[in-house]
Amino acid sequence: MLIVTKSTGDKIIDLFLYFIMFVIMLITLYPFWTQVVISLDGGGTAGSAYSTGIVLFPSKFTLSSYKLAFQYDALWSGYLHTIYRTVLGVLLSVTFTAITAYPLAKRQLPGNRIFTGIILFTMLFGGGLIPSYLLIQELGLYNTIWALVIPGMIGAFNVMIVRNFFRNIPDELEESAVVDGAGYGAIFIRIVLPLSKPVLATIALWVGVGHWNAWFDSMIYIADPSRQVLQVVLRKIILENNTSDLSIIMQTMNQQSEFTGRQLQSTIIMFSIIPMLIVYPFVQKYFVKGVMVGAVKG
Repeated sequence: MLIVTKSTGDKIIDLFLYFIMFVIMLITLYPFWTQVVISLDGGGTAGSAYSTGIVLFPSKFTLSSYKLAFQYDALWSGYLHTIYRTVLGVLLSVTFTAITAYPLAKRQLPGNRIFTGIILFTMLFGGGLIPSYLLIQELGLYNTIWALVIPGMIGAFNVMIVRNFFRNIPDELEESAVVDGAGYGAIFIRIVLPLSKPVLATIALWVGVGHWNAWFDSMIYIADPSRQVLQVVLRKIILENNTSDLSIIMQTMNQQSEFTGRQLQSTIIMFSIIPMLIVYPFVQKYFVKGVMVGAVKG
């Protein structure tokens, strides 16, 4: 067995790199940890978080703010619409991105460069907000879930990533399937898609996070407050201080003295973050391979 001995200089460099990574980890995790502490604090931490600048542990542990949030109907309505939007958006985006990228992966496709150029053109130029709004209205999509998932269903960057991944699949696999009598549809479904799990999972992660965090299009295209997504509900609470419903619930529970607006905001922020934290580890194993292989120039 080969044993590699590091020199003193290499060890110093390794220690320096570990230190840099540790600092980056703290900078990344601290804002998240602050929200956790404030949401669980039943004492003075929530009020002093921005006066002291450093919050490590709650002064008085309590789950009362989470019990309160569970009774906030707008939160659960936003949750349901966000989940519905994310699941529908991911399914449509991954499906149509793969269908678009597969023929572009064939160099012998007539007009391949023209079609690729048209798709890339959309990365550089857009119609603008007002034409997009008018188009949504004319198509009858206003105030429907389709206004949130159809406009961004196919992204040019995602198409290029998936196309390059498809081009790295050996042609011999498809040729052998053709010899056995399989058509392009069967080849695509039975051979290409199963081999493309890494890049499809990567695209699903990107699209899913985008839909989960999106709020601007919902604020513009959804007029019914009961159909708004979770991020719009969160925005109203944080920016517009829309806590009237929560105040009513607090009075009903006879717990108004235990809460601050900042604590309630942090609690709802945690509700919006937790689902992505649960999903991400299951997709992470595909992420690096999907990005690296799909980013290779085809």
